[in-house]
Amino acid sequence: GGMSEENEAVVDTTSCASCGVSEVDDVKLKECDDCDLVRYCSDDCEQNHISQHAGACKKRAAELHDELLFKQPESSHLGDCPICCLPIPLDLNKATMMPCCSKLICEGCDHANQKREAKGKLGRKCLFCRKPVPSTTDRADKMVMKRIEANDPVAMRQWGREKYDKGDYSSAFKYYTKAAGLGDTEAHYWLSLLYQNGHGVEKVMGKVIHHWEEAAIGGHPRARHNLGWHEGNNGRYERAVKHYIISASQGQDESITTLMDVYKGGYVSKDDLAAALRAHKAAVDATKSPQREAAEAYWISSGSKGTLDQA
Repeated sequence: GGMSEENEAVVDTTSCASCGVSEVDDVKLKECDDCDLVRYCSDDCEQNHISQHAGACKKRAAELHDELLFKQPESSHLGDCPICCLPIPLDLNKATMMPCCSKLICEGCDHANQKREAKGKLGRKCLFCRKPVPSTTDRADKMVMKRIEANDPVAMRQWGREKYDKGDYSSAFKYYTKAAGLGDTEAHYWLSLLYQNGHGVEKVMGKVIHHWEEAAIGGHPRARHNLGWHEGNNGRYERAVKHYIISASQGQDESITTLMDVYKGGYVSKDDLAAALRAHKAAVDATKSPQREAAEAYWISSGSKGTLDQA
């Protein structure tokens, strides 16, 4: 299409970057492991070309990483309540993790269901998988272990949290690592905390950043807010503001407060701040419903939260 000849010369991926052989039936070219600029016909060619390609490769790999990192996530890492299909609020006191199926149910649906069950004198059942709700912590723990055996990353992360709260950081690290390896965003965030505080592992800032980035890419607003703080601390204000705008538009309150502060310092434009405020309000409003408000009013008046453990 509209690529200039000069650009095409730079990204010629139709032939081996080292020996120049073209891709034909019996010659298959493979991409460089770290970037999309060059392809090679063999491992030997890739090795021979390393010194020439290293600079461009590093630069392009960083660009590709940033494209991924600064992409606005479709939703927060919590996603939607599987019952009412509205986004789960960032305040996890407003949702309940089910030990039977690892689903996060919003307080609106949970409360409405508890009311229905009480009215009909019915036994308590999970709204999602319909299994009876365990009556003791011991039974709930057995359910979680069953999910862990089935390789459920959410259950692994939940169990890691149990261990973390008891101060058993090496077990927490083990469960979080496995859950993160299976794609659990929240587990990456918890790993960042372990590395940041030196709990069960050595304090390594590089690993803290790595897990913040993985979590942020997965839609974790708190991890992204922390990245903004880190970039700002290192004088990279443009990157910091980008992070704060993304997390604010996911409903992160602290990011909005921070953006207002950096606006006074002249690091964010009036238009960008206004857009972030609108996006923040829209994200928070999207988590509201009459059912959820009724649940909130009930918990406030009764002075207690639901009978199930919190996520």
